[in-house]
Amino acid sequence: MDKKIVVINGSGGVGKDTFVEFCSEFAKVKNISSVDKVKEAAKVLVNWNGEKDEKSRKFLADLKQMSIDYNNYPITYIKEQAEEFFKNDEQDIMFIHIREVTEIKKVKDLLNVKALLITSNRVEKILSNSADANVDDFNYDYYIENNGTLEELKEKAKKFVMEG
Repeated sequence: MDKKIVVINGSGGVGKDTFVEFCSEFAKVKNISSVDKVKEAAKVLVNWNGEKDEKSRKFLADLKQMSIDYNNYPITYIKEQAEEFFKNDEQDIMFIHIREVTEIKKVKDLLNVKALLITSNRVEKILSNSADANVDDFNYDYYIENNGTLEELKEKAKKFVMEG
């Protein structure tokens, strides 16, 4: 299996993490997010405990935007993680969770990766912050609809891994 990096996106609650978990049953997966370091900072700054409510989502989006404006660190972090991924023979696919279309474009240009959007008709679109509100405003390479059962999503993950 050729190593590949995939940017994964979708509004909150559509099944991105579940899809990645299912993919890890068929390949060795590295899973990161462009907000990993932002979340670490939020824990220190405001004692954030992982809540996914609207207030927390907006705070994380705003904090990430400040880190982008300050020194573009989310992209630096992703680049470092990609370099580690390509050195590691134990991993096949690296998923990078990114919400912002502008950041997806940067990563696609930097690393020549593919982008995947996961959608679900069971989840209401989040509009409280710009990161979540604009996930559809991009031409993705792959689209996965998560409108069925977990078993159906698992089959889509298997097909994604096997056929790429």
